[in-house]
Amino acid sequence: MRRILVLALALLLAGCATADENRAGAWSFGVIGDTPYNATEEAELELVIDDINRENLAFVVHVGDIKLGSRTRCSDELFEQRKTVFQRIRHPFVLLPGDNEWTDCYRAGAGGYDPLERLAALRRIFHAGDSSLGARTMPLERQSRDPRFGEYRENVRWIAGNIVFAGINVPGSNNNLGRTSAMDAEHRRRMAANFAWLDEAFQIADKRNLAAVVVLTQANPGLDWLGKALVGRPDGYTELRAALASHAQRAGRPVLFVHGDTHYYRVDTPLTDAASGKTIDNFTRLETFGSPHTNWVKVSVGASEKRLFHFRPGSPMQR
Repeated sequence: MRRILVLALALLLAGCATADENRAGAWSFGVIGDTPYNATEEAELELVIDDINRENLAFVVHVGDIKLGSRTRCSDELFEQRKTVFQRIRHPFVLLPGDNEWTDCYRAGAGGYDPLERLAALRRIFHAGDSSLGARTMPLERQSRDPRFGEYRENVRWIAGNIVFAGINVPGSNNNLGRTSAMDAEHRRRMAANFAWLDEAFQIADKRNLAAVVVLTQANPGLDWLGKALVGRPDGYTELRAALASHAQRAGRPVLFVHGDTHYYRVDTPLTDAASGKTIDNFTRLETFGSPHTNWVKVSVGASEKRLFHFRPGSPMQR
């Protein structure tokens, strides 16, 4: 029942978008994630890209998982093939790392790779230079410019339409925590970088009096059932949920959190205050579609409306 209600809310918001997105000063961006996982989805992705290319978008973000985790090799060849496909997008394109292309690559079916070596490959292939991918590019600020966090090229930031966008490397599979001591150490280093990057994004919003903050990750950080399922295991997202709640409560402006991972399109307000249990109303979560549903979400930003963000699914695939 909850999923039905969430989807109904998303569709209601989507219906409002059509009327509002033509307002003077309005603009839009696209979100996609957790695809393609197989040959069928590869073909569907080509159609989705055609649909995206028909739209007037400021940029497109893929929130990660560009392959099946357990039965597709995490090879340079596959990464390069995916990059070639994504370069068909005529808008600036940003990719965030997903667990399927680095933390889970130790699995035999994925090639038995060293996850950190695969993360280095992702940085080399998808995060070189200071611009986005896509046929038309846009400048990105990378956290690697800070000597304290020189390895984290995938953590990116940009400002568009009076909104600051911050992408951080938070993958599924429990955020790479609880498997080996080496990966636990990696988790701690990376999350320290992520928290610093988030702090800076909200500071920028304050200093420049920006309208909103958008945070993008691959993982669903336990905003609903996921966190409760980790009985007897360390929760790799506890500190992130607390940081998001703290920032949103202090922000005094809309905060949009965009993720994939659990493969269910929804728009809701799932974050609550730890002390009171009350919903944090200025925090909105958008989860994009994921395998087996190959689709994207158009996010329109209004110029002078009570509700800043409007959501509309792209054209569904005809099966």
